[in-house]
This record gives sequence, C-alpha cells and structure tokens, in this order.
Amino acid sequence: MNKQEYNRFLKTRTPNSPIGKDCLWAFTVGGGICCIGQGINDLLSLWLHTDEVKLWVPICMVFLGAFFTALGVYDKLAKHAGGGTIIPITGFANSVASAAIEFKHEGFILGLGAKIFTIAGPVIAYGTLASVVYGIIYWIFKMI
Repeated sequence: MNKQEYNRFLKTRTPNSPIGKDCLWAFTVGGGICCIGQGINDLLSLWLHTDEVKLWVPICMVFLGAFFTALGVYDKLAKHAGGGTIIPITGFANSVASAAIEFKHEGFILGLGAKIFTIAGPVIAYGTLASVVYGIIYWIFKMI
C-alpha cells in the first residue's frame, strides 16, 4: 500500500470531527472554569487582602481540579470539552493527579514519586526554561 492509497483508506475509516461543536464546548467549559475562579476571587476579596486573594485563588483551583479528578468527574468533562479543560490551571492539576492515581498501586517511591510528573513535568521544565530566557531578554532590553 503506497502513501496515496493509505490516505484514501484513512479518510474512509476516520470520522469527521465536528469542529464548531468542539470549539463551542471547549469555550463554554473553559469559560465556566474561569468563571468559577472569578467567583472564588470575588468571594475571597470580601475577607482577604488583594495579595492574599492572588495566592488563594490558584490554590483553590488546583485543589478543585485534583479533587474532581480523584472523583472521576474531571476526566468525563474533559472527554466532551477537550481543550476547555486543559488550558485553565485545573488542567495542570488534573495532569498531576491523574498520573498519581494511575501509578499509586506501584508504591509511593517507584509509583507515585517517580511517575507523578510524567505529564506535567515537561510543562514545568520548559515553562521554567522559557521564563529564564525571557527574563534574560527583558534584562538585556532594560539595560539598553
């Protein structure tokens, strides 16, 4: 089977993706998650100083993402919403928590400890590297 025949075969076997519907779901769910974060922000603003609110909102959102992953709700939501659940900070919590849940039977050291960042690890590593590079570039431009 050559490349053209394989592409024709692939088109007959691959279902069409409803892009408009998928985008609407991602936008709605991602926006809903962000609205929950804004609601937590507004609620905490009633009792805490602005600097403390900036600390507690991400903590609450990461907790909620991990909590709903542990209950199995977040993965079901992600199945329908796609990118809408990946982009907010709760998607990061989901990636860490789901890896921890998947490998917990292998023990705390070789399972949980070694595998917890298999999905989120590259994000952390490249995010840190990118922030250092951007910081150096910013510093150079500030000096000029």
